[in-house]
Amino acid sequence: MKKIPYFDLKQQYNLIGADLEKKIIKTLRSTNYALGPEVEKFESKFSNYIGTNYCAGVNTGTSALHLALLAAGIGSGDEVITVSMTFIATVMSISYTNAKPVFVDVEDKTLTMNPYLIESKINSRTKAILVVHLYGQCADMSKISKIAKKNNLFLIEDSSQAHGAKYKNDNAGSIGDFGTFSFYPGKNLGACGEGGAVTSNNKKLIEKVKSLRNWSQPRRYEHTDISYNYRMDGLQATSLNVKLKYIKKWTQLRRNIAGIYQKNIKTENCQITTEANDRFHVYHIFSIFHKESLKLKSYLNERNIGTNNHYPIPVHLQKPYLNLGYKNNDLPITELYSKLQLSLPIYPEIKLNDVIYISKIINNFNLR
Repeated sequence: MKKIPYFDLKQQYNLIGADLEKKIIKTLRSTNYALGPEVEKFESKFSNYIGTNYCAGVNTGTSALHLALLAAGIGSGDEVITVSMTFIATVMSISYTNAKPVFVDVEDKTLTMNPYLIESKINSRTKAILVVHLYGQCADMSKISKIAKKNNLFLIEDSSQAHGAKYKNDNAGSIGDFGTFSFYPGKNLGACGEGGAVTSNNKKLIEKVKSLRNWSQPRRYEHTDISYNYRMDGLQATSLNVKLKYIKKWTQLRRNIAGIYQKNIKTENCQITTEANDRFHVYHIFSIFHKESLKLKSYLNERNIGTNNHYPIPVHLQKPYLNLGYKNNDLPITELYSKLQLSLPIYPEIKLNDVIYISKIINNFNLR
């Protein structure tokens, strides 16, 4: 029986490994390992790709979130409105600043922040909205941006799963005050290790981010703020400069694969990922929502088809956040879909016949 992994970086490496090795060896020989010309090159290329004036390369996507919040002046006693339908790093970054995360539920189609639930959570302590572009699709940024501007709140986009995603004509990470990105190896644009970035059109904000990522030292060994070692290293920037050449092609391949799933999976007993009319979905994750998701997962795994779950326990019900007082059914859409969700293999190198095969196996499960 054939084995189809959930994700396989080796296939990507087989295609671009020679180019990667050549460029990485060059950087190794240059000894520019912490920040340096490759990082500056990546910052310029990535800001151009996203459509912002500025970009700061950092060591992880979590650090990018933390720095954006700090540059916005978020701290103890403040509140940040966000979602629980996300990887926990989104919320942990708020906790790093000693601010309080305040959760709103998601829409039932896109599973992104429901803009109609935001204003009831705003009070004098609210300083920012941290929106998550989940699975590769943007949230409803028109409505959310209007609310942020009306209430004088910072708007931060967690775009860790949305490299190249669009809301109308704007790229994820170019709409709010800050965009934040992760380049974890499994992302649509992934480094050969860890990496992250903050994007912005505001020069002062990005200068603050760049200061905080590197010990806030206008001159060597002179420091102005409590700050961090969140620098991007030259080797990761080199790998990203190589991979950035392929991102548009890889995105189209992901969209093609998603289209095959959408065409072939019968939806009488399940719901599948769809693209909102005014969005451009980059399908970092292809989700199926099934009332027997755990049984389906086992059924697929028994047939050597890899799967994953994003995310089985919502953040508001995770142990670190139980002290906030949220209970079961406080965020009903989030809680429902976290139980139903199953992620299917989707990466540019997967064989299209394998995608059709996976679809047939799912249909067979529904007919059993």
